[in-house]
Amino acid sequence: MNSILIYAVNFFSQMKNNKKGQGMVEYGLIIGLVAIVLVGALVALNGGLGNIFKDITGVLEDPAAATPNP
Repeated sequence: MNSILIYAVNFFSQMKNNKKGQGMVEYGLIIGLVAIVLVGALVALNGGLGNIFKDITGVLEDPAAATPNP
């Protein structure tokens, strides 16, 4: 029974000092935060982006209509 306890203490002390997965977790958190910000921005700009793309499409279909008349 004592050998199992000693093994567990050694195992957890080694895990505490292991830093291999720390970088991957940090990258995952950063990617998750960026994804949340992008989704929020797309939701907030939904109507505005649609109008911008409609204006661009209109100009590409009929460039003469977009030039100002003197």
